[in-house]
Formats: sequence, structure tokens, C-alpha cells
Amino acid sequence: MPATSQRDVRNRINAVKNIQKITRAMEMVAAARLRRAELRIQALRPYAEAIRRMTRQAAEAAGTLPRLAIMQEHEAVSNVGLLLVAGDRGLAGAFNSNIVRAGVAAGREHSGEGRRAVYFASGRRPASSLTFRGLEPAESFTGFTDRPAYADARRIAERLIAGYIDGELDRVEIFYNRYISPLSQVVRRETLLPLQRATLLEESRRGREDGAGRALVEYEPDPEQILGRLVPDYVEISIYRALLESTASEHGARMTAMRNASENASTLIDDLTLEMNRARQAEITQEIMEVVAGAEGLAG
Repeated sequence: MPATSQRDVRNRINAVKNIQKITRAMEMVAAARLRRAELRIQALRPYAEAIRRMTRQAAEAAGTLPRLAIMQEHEAVSNVGLLLVAGDRGLAGAFNSNIVRAGVAAGREHSGEGRRAVYFASGRRPASSLTFRGLEPAESFTGFTDRPAYADARRIAERLIAGYIDGELDRVEIFYNRYISPLSQVVRRETLLPLQRATLLEESRRGREDGAGRALVEYEPDPEQILGRLVPDYVEISIYRALLESTASEHGARMTAMRNASENASTLIDDLTLEMNRARQAEITQEIMEVVAGAEGLAG
């Protein structure tokens, strides 16, 4: 192998080492951010479950839902809002693409049943992916996926609730990655509106079928008024929980992806080093053969 080729291999080794330094640094940053995200999820989950439980119990106690626009199920379901929650950045494996695939598949499902899918995106990646596929989002919410605040969830909830009240949307579904561990994230699909179809009431029905008892609660004021106050909070907290779960999932997926990239870089460096050593040995052998041939020529 010519000397220039050895230099090329050496340059490739140096380039891979530089990339490995970057991936290791990104892995460490993702690990630190993941820990903070885990703590936020642990702090929120009990509160979110309490809101869901209170909303479910108030709906059961009310019997018939109050005559509020947000509480009324539309006669016909023509437009379904699909909120896709992912990240602003890439380099996280299949984290973003899994959400986009699930949302697009749900959109095709609704289209096949005669309903129109209206897409909403939380994160630059799902927004750009939908636009690339020709599915322009009705609205995108970006710039906060690394550390979402409750105000971000409220802004999204207000937009979706307004769309439902104004008749722009007849149903609202949310897609996000539920955080299990740095190696495992599960795509969740939940119904937010209408309340009669919401995931929390579906869970309540399953609980009654399994024999779960109903809590004895006295309401003051009546459950209808309490439910009217709880539903917007339920939508907001559900979206906020999805944002936090998605953030933790993103950091976990990025940490895993960068760790795999670092390990692949180490393997590639070993292979390139072996290739360069073989080339050097071949060059030395060639030089020895030329010296021997020259010596034999002089001796002859």
C-alpha cells in the first residue's frame, strides 16, 4: 500500500477518534439531563394520577356530564386532532421517528374511516417530518423539549381545547414516548377529548369490570361544577406529563445512541489500526525485497 494511503488511514483514525470524543461527551450530557428529567417525572406522577382519579370520580358522581362546551361529545366525529410529542433535536435513535410513524399510521386509520386527521406537533423534529411528508401541522410548538414547563403544556392545551369548543376538532389524541428506562421507551396513544372517550374513563371502566371499588366522596359544590373546573386541569396535566415523559425518553434514547456510537467508533478504530499496521508491514517487506534484489544484482 502506498505511503499516501497509510496517511489517509491515519487521518481516518484521527477523525473517528474526534467523533468518539464528541459522542462520549454527548452521552455524559444526556445522562446528567436524564437524571434531572427522572426526578421531575417522579415528582409529577403522583399529582397527575390524583388529578386523573379526581376527574374520573367526579365524572362518575355527576352521572350526566354538565352542559359545558368542553364536556359535550360531538354528534359526528369528522376531524380528529393528533398531537405528536417528540423532540427538537435528533441523534436519539428512533425516538422521533417512532412517534411520527405512530401518528401517521393513526392518521391513515382515521382517513380510512372517513375522518380527517389534523396534526399538531410538539418539537421541531415531528413538525419537519410531517411537513416533509406533505402533512403540514395545523400548529407547531417548539423550543422547550429539553426542559418543558407547565406553561408550555397550558399553551398547547388551550389551543386544543379551543379547537374542540369551536368545532374545529371532534376528538383529540396524543402520542408520546413513555419513559421506562434509558434502554426502553414505549409509544403511548391516549385520548384527551372528549371526556367520555378519554383514556381515564376507559381505565375507570376496566377497573369496575375487574371489581375495583368506588371511593365514597362527598362533593361541595356539586360534582358537575367541580368537573367543569377539573377537565381543563386534566387536559393540561396530561399534556405536561406527556412532555416530561417524552423529555426523559429523549435523553435516555440519546444516551443509549451515543454510547452505541462510541462503541462502534472503538471497533472502527481497531479495524483501521489493523489495516494501517498491515499496510506498514507490507511496505517494509517490499523494501526488504528490493534491498535483497539489489544486493543479489551487485553480487552477480
